[in-house]
Amino acid sequence: MAFKKSGGPAGWLTGGRERKSYYVYFTGQNIFYAIVSNCLTTYFALIGVDLLKIAGVMLAVKVWDAINDALFGVIFDAVKFKSGKKYLPWLRISLVLIPLATIAMFAIPRGASEAVQLGWFAAAYLVWDTVYTLCDVPIYGIITAMTDNVDERNSMMSYKSIWGGVGGFIGPLIVTTFVSEEVGSNYTIAVVVCAIIGFLTMVPACFGLKERIVPVEEESFSLGKMFRYLFKNKYLLLYYSGFFFYSSVNYVNALNVLASYYLFHDTLFTTFVGLVGAPFSLIGALIVPKLVRRFDKIVVFRVSVLLTVITGVIMWLVGYQSLTNFFIINTIRTIPLSTMGVMLFMFTPDCAEYGKFKTGIDAKGITFSIQTFMVKLTAAISSALSVFLLGLEAVGWVNVEAANFDELTALGVTQTPHALDAFWLIYALIPSIGYLASYLVWRFYNLKDKDVQIMAKCNAGEISREEAEASLSRKY
Repeated sequence: MAFKKSGGPAGWLTGGRERKSYYVYFTGQNIFYAIVSNCLTTYFALIGVDLLKIAGVMLAVKVWDAINDALFGVIFDAVKFKSGKKYLPWLRISLVLIPLATIAMFAIPRGASEAVQLGWFAAAYLVWDTVYTLCDVPIYGIITAMTDNVDERNSMMSYKSIWGGVGGFIGPLIVTTFVSEEVGSNYTIAVVVCAIIGFLTMVPACFGLKERIVPVEEESFSLGKMFRYLFKNKYLLLYYSGFFFYSSVNYVNALNVLASYYLFHDTLFTTFVGLVGAPFSLIGALIVPKLVRRFDKIVVFRVSVLLTVITGVIMWLVGYQSLTNFFIINTIRTIPLSTMGVMLFMFTPDCAEYGKFKTGIDAKGITFSIQTFMVKLTAAISSALSVFLLGLEAVGWVNVEAANFDELTALGVTQTPHALDAFWLIYALIPSIGYLASYLVWRFYNLKDKDVQIMAKCNAGEISREEAEASLSRKY
């Protein structure tokens, strides 16, 4: 099957404008994701609701999440739209729902009873969790329909991560600035501004992406087939087992504002550190496409994880008393951390190709549903974990009620030295332990890029299975 080249290196199928709309979509999507994952902890620390109860609600919502992600994966592979498109209709459906659901989460009425506030948050979180699934599975899965060129996919996944990182930075930056001592606004207004920006950046992809690659054959799905497929796709399960350990303790960004205010005595300090470190993050992100052309990407990925662990432990040992030391170590750490962040979701399309090649079942919906489920599950765990740890009596954290940090400063609330030391351990060391656990799991992931390219060609019908098996570096 041949396609007319529409821009890019030889063999690439996508056009330049199309790729840009794909990248920018992740800016908007990550604005919403970063607001929820990075700002909720600080938001709850200021509205006065019991932190342990909030942590319980966060985890309870994941019961529905486990159900809706599995169901959506089945529905996604079964639903046939009249347009013949598999991914774009879902992106368009979620386009308006995600901004509205995000705003609702940060509009909990002040002055209402604790029961009402908890109920409001639980309902808003359930809705947000559901509609986010409607966009996350399709936007990651659509790349397998845009092109079957693995080099093109790797490049697109790298650059979309850079643009996604922009969104992940812009969202919390806007919110933090709005609620800082300097501005003194509130979370609802800040999130509305972010929602408008996020919506505008997601629109082009919803109407500009093209689905070119049609599966040679498709099979209807049932839950029984889904579980049989999962157990046969060992690399998907292996990768996301490691991802679970990594992402479940990846709550540092959620605590940045509290760290800035209580440890470094300026709400915008870690934001400033992030701005200075942005060029180093960009360096880490930009070298990924070059590195994965020269080395197998799992090797590059594992090295980045290990360097992140080492620098994290050093940061904890040095401590928070010196702003200069924190600034230097954190800036250096941004290079392996950004490299790892760019590569996190480059492996899911490979696992999808492996699953099709191994089982004969085209289950991209299930494959990317697992990715979405794991992202949201671990995001909930990390958010709940940070809130839970702060709420522990042994930590001794003082709970407050304030609209912003200007009001908090006026109240004169302080934390004990013991609470600050416990906070530093939670902030700096525990995440590094989780990253180390993920590194040990990922040591066993050995699906090679060149073999994935061969599998993709076989899955697209360009070569026979016999030709593919003869060309693989080993038997899978």
